Parts: sequence; C-alpha cells; structure tokens
Amino acid sequence: MKEKKRAAASQKTKVIPIQWDATFFFERAVRSLDRYHYDKALKYFRRAVEYEPDNPVNHCNMAGILSEMGDYEESNRILRLIIDELDPTMTECHFYMANNFANMEMYEPAEDALVRYLEEDAEGQFLDEAEEMMELLHFELERPTKLAFIKAREGFYEHDQARSMLEEGKFVEAVRLLESIVEKNTEFLAARNNLALAYYYMGMFDKAMHTIGEVLDIEPGNLHALCNLAIFHQHAGNEEELRPLVSLLCKTVPFHQEHVFKLATTMGILGEHGEAYRHFVRLMKEGSLRSDPCLYHYTAVAACNTGKLAEAERLWIQVAKMDPQSNVPGYYLEQLGRVREGGEPAPTSYHYHLPFEEQFKLWEKSSDTLPDHLKRDPLVRSSFFWALRHGDRHTKLQVIQALGMIADNEVKDALRDFIVEPQEDDYLKRIAIFVLRTIGVHESLKAVLEGEETVIEHSRMPSRLPVWEDKWQAVLEAALIRMNKHYDLVQQHDLLTLWIEFLSRVYPDVPKLGKVEGWAAALEYLTAKMHRRAISYHEVSERYGTSIATVSKCAKRIDEICGIKEKMKMIFPALTEQTRD
Repeated sequence: MKEKKRAAASQKTKVIPIQWDATFFFERAVRSLDRYHYDKALKYFRRAVEYEPDNPVNHCNMAGILSEMGDYEESNRILRLIIDELDPTMTECHFYMANNFANMEMYEPAEDALVRYLEEDAEGQFLDEAEEMMELLHFELERPTKLAFIKAREGFYEHDQARSMLEEGKFVEAVRLLESIVEKNTEFLAARNNLALAYYYMGMFDKAMHTIGEVLDIEPGNLHALCNLAIFHQHAGNEEELRPLVSLLCKTVPFHQEHVFKLATTMGILGEHGEAYRHFVRLMKEGSLRSDPCLYHYTAVAACNTGKLAEAERLWIQVAKMDPQSNVPGYYLEQLGRVREGGEPAPTSYHYHLPFEEQFKLWEKSSDTLPDHLKRDPLVRSSFFWALRHGDRHTKLQVIQALGMIADNEVKDALRDFIVEPQEDDYLKRIAIFVLRTIGVHESLKAVLEGEETVIEHSRMPSRLPVWEDKWQAVLEAALIRMNKHYDLVQQHDLLTLWIEFLSRVYPDVPKLGKVEGWAAALEYLTAKMHRRAISYHEVSERYGTSIATVSKCAKRIDEICGIKEKMKMIFPALTEQTRD
C-alpha cells in the first residue's frame, strides 16, 4: 500500500495549466467571430484589452466588433483613443471611422476622416474601398470631396497634374512639378519620361537627353523612353545612333493600347509611315477609339505617306463628319489634292491641328490678338519656346511679340530667363523687357545688357538716365495707351527707345514739357514715320486733343536732337518728302 502511494506520488501530473493572457482571449474571440457569436467575441476582446491595455491592435479589434454590432459611436470613441493616445501611426483607424460615420449618415465627418486616411496612409491597404466611399460621399454631399492628395499614390496625383500642364502647354510649371516628383521617387519612370519631354518642348535639349538616359539606365526596355530617345536623336541628326533604335522599334509589337499609340505616333514622326499605318489600323479596330477624330487623322496622314491616297481621302472626309467645327480636315483635303497633282509632297505632321505656319497666317489676317485656342495649344506654345531659344533674330522678334499676347506666368518666366542669357541680342532683350512691363511685370528685373549684369528697377526700362521723372513717364503712358492695338509691340518699343534717346541726349537740360499730350503725339508721329506708316499731324493732334502746331513743334525738337530724318534717308534713300505733311 505504501509502495502504491509512493508510486502515485512519483508520477508527474499531466494537467496543463491555462495561461490567462491577451493571446488566449484573442484566439477565443476569433473563434467566436468565425461562428458569428459577436457578443462572445466582444467579451473576449474586452478581456484581451484588460490584459494588454497599451496594445492598440486589441482596441482596434474591439472597435471592429462594435461596428459590426451597430454601435458606431462607441466604435469611433475607441478608434479616436487609438489615434490620439495609443498609436497615431495606425492611419487605418481613420478609414474605419469614416465607415462608421457613413453608416450613421454623418457624411461631413465621414469625408473628414476619409480625407485624413488618404492623405496620411502610405500603404494604401484600403485604397480601393476608400475611392468607392469617395464616390458615395460625392453623391450624398452633392460636391467633390475635399481631397488634396493621396499619400499611398504619392507622386501619382501630382504626376496627373503635371501631365495636364503639359497638355495645356504649361511647360515651366510642369517641369517644376515633375522635378519634385522625381526627386522624391527616383523609380517613377513615367514622371522621368514626361520630364524629358517637357525639357524637349522648352528647347532644353541636353537636359532632355540626360533625363531619358536616366530612364533607360533603370529600365533599358522602357518603350516610352526608347520612343522619346529616337525622336531626340532625329532632332539632333544623330543618324548612327538612330538607325539601330528605329530597327528595334520596327520589330516591337506592343500589347497595351497606350503603348501601341505611342509607338505609332513615334514611327510617323520618324518617317516610318508604313509601320505607323499598321499600328494606327490596329488602334482603329478598338471600339473605344472609333469615335476619336484625331486617330482618323493620324491614320490618314500615314496612309497618304504610303501612297494610299484614296484611303487618306476617305479618312479625312470621316474626320470632317466627326468634327465639323475643325478646319483641320479641310486643310488636309486641299493638301491631298495638291499631292495628287504632284505639286506638293505628302504632309508629315501627325498633330491634329493646322501646321504652325498656317495658324500664324490666320492669326495675322484675322486680328491683332492671338486666339485663345492658340494660346492654350501646347504644340504652338512649344514652337514659341523652341523659337525663342533656337530661332533666328527675326523669328525671335516675332515670338517675343506673340508671347506678349499670351501673357501668362509661363511667358513671364520664359522672358525673364531670356533677358539674362549673355549670348542673346541686346535689342531683343530690350524688347522682351518692354513686353514684360506691358504685361504687368513691374518688379525689378535682372538682365545682361552690353555684356554686363544689371538690375532694371521697379517699373523702369533700361536707360542711362540717373533719374526718371513722373512727367517723362506720363508722356510715355499717354502715347502707349493710344497706340495700343494700333501698333505692334516692336513699334511701341521703338517709341520708348526714341523717347529715352531724346531725354538722354538733352539731359540735364530737359525742356519743360508743358502739355504731355503734345509730346506723346509727336512721339507717335515720328515712330509711325520710322516704320513707314501713313500718318499726319492733323490725325495725331485730333486723337491726342492738342493742336497741330504743338505736335509739329515737339516733333521738330525731337528730330533736331535725335536726327530721325537723316537716319531715315540713310535707310530709305528713295524717301524724299514722305516725312512731310
């Protein structure tokens, strides 16, 4: 008997003690959830919180059960506790709170919580669900949601903005935004590709090449980058580098619609019209693109360049039906007639608008202002920026005037950059400064004139005069106000130059100006004569409200000092009496 007791005592117990901790209650809660026993699950989650009160996950689980049970207010109280006290990095709590508010039909607080989730959550775990909720809130609130950006798509939202800027021709703004995106996300290749294009549109060719090289270093097979690189090489005349690249692109058959379109337009620009036509025809079979007149135009250009003239005509006629307001199909159908007669080569532009030269002709014939659609057209704006950097002197002069008619922040930035370029012509830079002043840039301007860096003070024009009197400015403004829309910017600038030259030569013995309008009228009269425009003393005296004698006296005084008639005789020797009334 004693031995049996001793043996029983020596045997180890096999009872496993229950470890009452948070993990135990968490597991019980999950089992209860699987059986849809929400009451039990809530009880177990509460016990888990009691064991680990500082663990935000336990609190979050409890809030989730409360939400399932319809106790949205208590659920949000716990979620707020997590965010405010336990773990502010648990950004998903904002999404849960948005759900709770939406279930309570409290749409304004739901929007606030959802926006905060999207703006703070970097992982994007509930991104799709959040976007669906945004649509619901948009409907319920009858307005767009107050969303600034989505952190989980950091760069994507800004990239869409930058693409829109490129489409609107806002290249400087696009460059700034794309540079910041690329700096934050070096692997964002789409942003790098568009940055390269923005540089290219602005005429910054070296930067464009460098940027596209960076893309191909990261991903050698990037189709957009290869297409852009081919266009850049063609522009630079790099035939050796271009040939193997064109050969590679000819063998490429992309699957995605966006890639097919990029390759098709690139092959057209490169002169590989057969390849372009093949890809455009593929795109035309896609139902989603059959209503796009641009695609029909691109296909027509490719067809025309491959000798399919009847097909090109059919396509442009279709474009005219699809887009009856456009003057593009009519222009190209006229061109097609000349091609058939052998008078002109096939058109090579794959852009859905009139060639730049044709648009400029229409502008010059129609009015003295640039039409709004030209101001917004990215390809027209790109042409202006290109010409400002790479055109001849006459072209740059025309472009500076045209930019003055656009007069937006992009133009102001471009002209500010232009006037500090040491190699640019001083006369062109003075015109650019004049344009900047006329379009509302009155602050001090940095410029390089006569090979030296200078600062042109607030609202002033470049001159060697040590002072600038208000009355001198009043004369200038009186003339420019009346000349506006009757004289181009170059002629207005020449009036300014004449006035500064006169004042500089007589200074400090500047005559008492008396009536401002008389001097202003004289300046317009002499400027018109310098540009061989028909004008009389009688005409200007009436417009300025002064006498013929006053205008004549002031004009003769300016001529005596500046020798205008003598200069004109040298320039136009055939002129004899044209400067007289």
